[in-house]
Amino acid sequence: QVQLVESGGGLVQPGGALRLSCAASGSIFSIGAMGWCRQAPDKEREFVVAISWNGRNPYYADSVKGRFTMSRDNAKNTVYLQMNSLKPEDTAVYYCAASPTYFASSRDQYEYWGQGTQVTVSS
Repeated sequence: QVQLVESGGGLVQPGGALRLSCAASGSIFSIGAMGWCRQAPDKEREFVVAISWNGRNPYYADSVKGRFTMSRDNAKNTVYLQMNSLKPEDTAVYYCAASPTYFASSRDQYEYWGQGTQVTVSS
């Protein structure tokens, strides 16, 4: 089992920035990739970004390319999502997820999920 704990959500104005964190624990050895997905009200959960557990192969959804950056701190078993130039349409609950697959670019490839953290972009 892998446990994931997110933090860092909140309210930000359009054009602002936030950084989300996700700490992984438990069966770390089984993780191939980490990712972030998000779910807006009345919408399906959608893939946002993924990175292999060794920090390689970042993959971004078109909607966030150039604005979001995912990174990893090996020593802390923690991944981060730096979100810049936020837009109202980025408003959603953001979920951290772990996959046994080395390259996981689809929501369905993730087996472990965090509890989610709310990001609201509004003036």
